[in-house]
Amino acid sequence: MNKRVAVAFTGPSGSGKTTLVEKVSRELIKTQKVTIIKNDPKSKAVFDVEGKDSYKFYQTGAEVVVTSPTRTTYFSQREKNLDEIVAMINEFDILLVEGLKTLPLPRIAIFRNKIDEDYFDCSEAIAIDHTINPADYAIPENIDILNLNNLEQIIDWIKNNATSI
Repeated sequence: MNKRVAVAFTGPSGSGKTTLVEKVSRELIKTQKVTIIKNDPKSKAVFDVEGKDSYKFYQTGAEVVVTSPTRTTYFSQREKNLDEIVAMINEFDILLVEGLKTLPLPRIAIFRNKIDEDYFDCSEAIAIDHTINPADYAIPENIDILNLNNLEQIIDWIKNNATSI
């Protein structure tokens, strides 16, 4: 993977998406610049504290950037599309996206205990654990079946299927 590429992860709440993205990132970051986008469809994530300067600035309606010796945080008043985010970040080798099913990216759907077949239309692979027997489902032939607990297999799939952006 020498070009800038992206892959996405999807699945029901509690399926292990965040855990898998974290594991993949920890491995890939050893040799690549990794960027992660996480979708928050219900806007429930909390990033700032009422009363702090950055909170007050954001409440004015402005775009706010907070910088420090160890991080830079950007607060926007609107959702950004993938192209806008990529242009802002710019320096990465691989982009890992959690959620955002509508983005046209190669996607791994993560399942534990049962498969939700509604995800087949937006996924090129599924990652399942030992609690699922693939024979119990009508998994389309074009969907790769990965072992959720085999990080090497999942990273190989990413290297072979991530798309240039």
